[in-house]
Amino acid sequence: MPVLTAAQARRIAVAAQGFTDPKPSAGVTRAHLKRLISRIQVLQLDSVSVAVRAHYAPVFSRLGPYDRTVLDRAAWSHSARSPRLLVEYWAHEAALMAVEDWPLLRWRMRQWPHGRWGSAIVRANPQLVTDVTAAIGELGPATAGQIEEHLAAASGRAGKGPWWNRSDTKWVAEALFASGALTTATRVGFARHYDLVENVLPPQVLAVEVDDDEAIRELVRRAAGALGVATEADLRDYFRLSAAQVKPAIAKLVAAGELEPVAVDGWDAAAYLRAGQSIPRTDRGTALLCPFDPLIFFRPRVQRLFDFFYRLEIYTPAPKRQYGYYVWPFLLDGQLVGRVDLKADRQRGALQVVGAFAEQGQSRERVAQALVGELRSMASWLGLSQVSVGERGDLVVELRRRVLSGPA
Repeated sequence: MPVLTAAQARRIAVAAQGFTDPKPSAGVTRAHLKRLISRIQVLQLDSVSVAVRAHYAPVFSRLGPYDRTVLDRAAWSHSARSPRLLVEYWAHEAALMAVEDWPLLRWRMRQWPHGRWGSAIVRANPQLVTDVTAAIGELGPATAGQIEEHLAAASGRAGKGPWWNRSDTKWVAEALFASGALTTATRVGFARHYDLVENVLPPQVLAVEVDDDEAIRELVRRAAGALGVATEADLRDYFRLSAAQVKPAIAKLVAAGELEPVAVDGWDAAAYLRAGQSIPRTDRGTALLCPFDPLIFFRPRVQRLFDFFYRLEIYTPAPKRQYGYYVWPFLLDGQLVGRVDLKADRQRGALQVVGAFAEQGQSRERVAQALVGELRSMASWLGLSQVSVGERGDLVVELRRRVLSGPA
């Protein structure tokens, strides 16, 4: 079995995620976005917007500053000239994925006929399921609140009755989303506007049928491409698959020569290398990474690849947080060298560095010098005029000095 060094595995992983490619020099287009999605597969969605919403960040981290309406249009609008490129579903967690990949997750939709959560509510209200579906057919794209108001008005009720309540309507809408009957037509202020899937996706995509086993193999194949080198646990996590699904898929992909078993120094589990994967000779790739970036959303892999312990502390009481509320790891020349707690202060027009920390053994001067450039780029991208530096962390003094000194 071939053996990779830890450094080789890290370089492969960073390159597989697109961090070593040159950034577009003339602006990010739909074509750039489409190529990126074909590579990393998913953009995870999350409601936190303290700096910027999670699905926008991985595109910035790989392609540089871009017009976010390019992504908005690709995900939540459709025209003959600019067909919808992306659709929402439970691909990792809630995520944007390529429209053409919808059939690869039908097995999951069949697993959740009554929703991912709240199935007891859905089973107890079959009439509400019918009514919600009919309401969307009449209304077109609508939020759960708009659906509830429509149902209440249609029933002649002035207010919410014992089952005409928004929580049950929301559970049903989410169940229909999980089962593939509904998807997101658009988002307004991040609120999901549901629509019948046949109104959102093209008939040629909905007509495709993929055998469940082949769909799983294809998802594992794509996860392997996005990860470069991966353990079974890594491959499972990318699309949230089970061991029972992944083990036979790996065996068939290995037998077909599409995956190569390898050992990685320091890893306690076997790994798999995507066939034809080159091994970069140098560490490259510099970017700020949001907590839900595909390079780092599986925390055990982050620890294994980068020797970087990372946990999201949003739900940790403020006095007990080690690094901060919404912390972005900093990738510098292919290694995670620090982390910054970021907040977009729009009233002041500032990207606020609440805290900044260098990893043990890293030069604070080197990290701060590179980090300030990334922070300025991010601030400009978000329409903020300045970077401000707070008081927390061993990197803030050097970072503040460089921010105050102006552009290098």
